[in-house]
Amino acid sequence: MEQPYDYMQKGQGPKTREHKLMLRSRKTLDISGVKQVESFDSEEFLLETEMGFLSIRGHNLQMKNLDVEEGNVSIQGQVDDLVYLDQQNSEKSKGLFGKLFK
Repeated sequence: MEQPYDYMQKGQGPKTREHKLMLRSRKTLDISGVKQVESFDSEEFLLETEMGFLSIRGHNLQMKNLDVEEGNVSIQGQVDDLVYLDQQNSEKSKGLFGKLFK
């Protein structure tokens, strides 16, 4: 049986995948560098990528391809919004909403 390659053995960290987005006519979205699909429905996908969490919103969204080993996802439907969610932005928005609703 073949042994898995240990990256730490050579002093290297784990291999990171390249993260790319390709959107064609707002109907087909191909994404690489996906670590995990957190949740999805016909209006929103939440993906963990090499570059952080990515929220994809639209209408009639469907997952057409999922390759977990390679980290590739294909989504079809009307894509309206692509947003990366990170700690800095979420903390700022909490502060803004906190001020508005005091």
